[in-house]
Amino acid sequence: MKKYSIEIKWALLHIAMYLVWMILERALGFHDEYLEKQPVVTMFVLIPSILFYVLALLQKRNKFYGGYMSYRQGFVSGVILSAIITLFTPLLQVIISLVITPNYFNKVIDYVVTHGMFTQEQAEAQFNLNNYIIQSTIWALVFGVVITAIVAIFTIKKNKSTIGNKNER
Repeated sequence: MKKYSIEIKWALLHIAMYLVWMILERALGFHDEYLEKQPVVTMFVLIPSILFYVLALLQKRNKFYGGYMSYRQGFVSGVILSAIITLFTPLLQVIISLVITPNYFNKVIDYVVTHGMFTQEQAEAQFNLNNYIIQSTIWALVFGVVITAIVAIFTIKKNKSTIGNKNER
């Protein structure tokens, strides 16, 4: 467990950040009054998410690997971080949907039907807790692995004595 303590720490921080983000979105009216702007505003959560991945991999490199880390080590660490976040995503979605914004789906359904974007049946099929749990879980894993693949490139730091060692690549 100690081996993965950095990933666990950053996963929990990421989850907390996301909950705070959703609370702010609701408090600022993006879950009702400014609902039409919510999809764009939500995309801005990618900025702190990416920052959390960078900080997690840097901490893993500096604290666990003694200041040096291969791409593979960074990628594995990021995938573990992503897996932990993904495991908690269904619970996170339940908290958001039932506690933070319990009327969100009704409001979105009403909005898209009223604006002619969906029929009532299409909207109900698209905007519901089960669908959001599936979508957010898949998104968490895909986003996490893609961001990890990119961030790991920038967090590599080779020890000059292991540069020729193929096992460290």
